[in-house]
Amino acid sequence: MRRLRHPPWLRKRLGPEGRSPRVRAAIEDLGLETVCASARCPNSRECFGRGTATFLILGPSCTRRCRFCAVEKGAPAPVDPTESARVAEAARRLGLAHVVVTSVTRDDLADGGAGRFVAVIRAIRAALPEATVEVLTPDFAEEVARVAAARPDVFNHNVETVPRLYASIRPGASFERSLEVLRLARAALGGEGIVKSGLMVGLGEREAEVEAVLGALADAGADAVTIGQYLAPTDAHAPVVEFVRPEVFERYAARARSLGFAAVASGPFVRSSYHAAEVLAAARTARRRIGNRQRVAGG
Repeated sequence: MRRLRHPPWLRKRLGPEGRSPRVRAAIEDLGLETVCASARCPNSRECFGRGTATFLILGPSCTRRCRFCAVEKGAPAPVDPTESARVAEAARRLGLAHVVVTSVTRDDLADGGAGRFVAVIRAIRAALPEATVEVLTPDFAEEVARVAAARPDVFNHNVETVPRLYASIRPGASFERSLEVLRLARAALGGEGIVKSGLMVGLGEREAEVEAVLGALADAGADAVTIGQYLAPTDAHAPVVEFVRPEVFERYAARARSLGFAAVASGPFVRSSYHAAEVLAAARTARRRIGNRQRVAGG
């Protein structure tokens, strides 16, 4: 399939380097991976320039072969017990107020890597007690309660696309299993934390399918949702079927808000951890507002 040319709304102007050298130095010095680089995120220069990064744990290689993702596929590395401390030290050096941690999928591990998420949450809490922590996990449904018990401020798991496209875009995964991860996270966190999910568009989905996914996410207990444009990392990945127009993203956002999501980020350059601190703040503010209204109504 011929690659589509990027439309005007997908041309991003490069900003100043800002804090990028400091971020890169910390990552290199501590031997860490970031999803920003591994997934070829179009926002990496902007985020690094603002002094933020999303840490990628459990090694650089993924055991799944999703057709949308640029993260390296192949034999996974042994789990490094020092990784949690190194992530926490990088967060401390960078003075992060909100720390986002994700991982490759590790189907070779009995717990899917959940123990590493628990360890990294605890290490960040010890190094930066005032920081908020967001985890973006794989679909280890059996281990969700264990990670939630470490009390991340945000428990994020992405459904990525609509159910019809799973077999071609996300083989080895299940839409229902991903929904179960979100349901379990909501049950385990209760009213304390934010449950978040996200998906890409432009892979050939229909608007009605996206709206159905938003409804399913709301029913599963998600508080926040992100919707962004899929961009093929290379010609070997799934091709872009459509560059979704900004007004369609606006319709998706309006639909999500009508379903009761406390925070919505929907736009061509939106990614799961893009402006994650602002999404958390918006979700918390909306939750407080709802709580205040309920208290007033209850007398």
